Amino acid sequence: MERGIEHSGAWVIALFVIVIASWLLYKYMAPKTWREWAGAGLIQGFIIALYAEMYGFPLTIYLMARFLGIDSGSVDANLWSTLLGMGQTGMMISMILGYILLFIGFGIFIQGWRQLYHAKQENRLATDGLYSLVRHPQYTGLFIGLFGEGVIHWPTIFSVGLFPVIVFAYVLLARREEKKVIEEFGEEYLQYKQDVPAFLPAKGNWKQFIQRSGNTLDNTD
Repeated sequence: MERGIEHSGAWVIALFVIVIASWLLYKYMAPKTWREWAGAGLIQGFIIALYAEMYGFPLTIYLMARFLGIDSGSVDANLWSTLLGMGQTGMMISMILGYILLFIGFGIFIQGWRQLYHAKQENRLATDGLYSLVRHPQYTGLFIGLFGEGVIHWPTIFSVGLFPVIVFAYVLLARREEKKVIEEFGEEYLQYKQDVPAFLPAKGNWKQFIQRSGNTLDNTD
């Protein structure tokens, strides 16, 4: 290699970001069943693989350069900018797009968590705010955030490979959760399930969905 990626080898930063991201993950996911722990474990692996390569050793890029013949002199940014030959400009574009999706996803996740928490405190079904547009906004936010950070901003072999596995695992988890909610709320939830999509808002509702993710609970409809 003629030169390495400028911020590689920053293991202190990698460890710091991994710890913070992991703390947030377990704080808000709060897994209880083994299936929830398994899903959280997949995300934990995603986080470790992502930031270990982002700040530590860029394994994916070096493997691509070694086996796919990428010009070693152009390996100075993330995978997309390297593959497309866009250098730091491509890196900046993917970083901005990735962070936009990450913050949107995180906002949706946190707001969904808050709305569900208040609904449980009041012993009622969560059907307002984000829950009026999708049945599982927390998971929707999770998918958006992981896609932005691990596929758009800084794709690695492990983050790109784990992303569809995480989506599949949480789709299955959502279905199992719904069975428990049906046992508790019965016909009320069955009607809600018929009217509201699971993860993706109906066409034309995305703008409203994203806007509501930034609202406070007192302002949600």
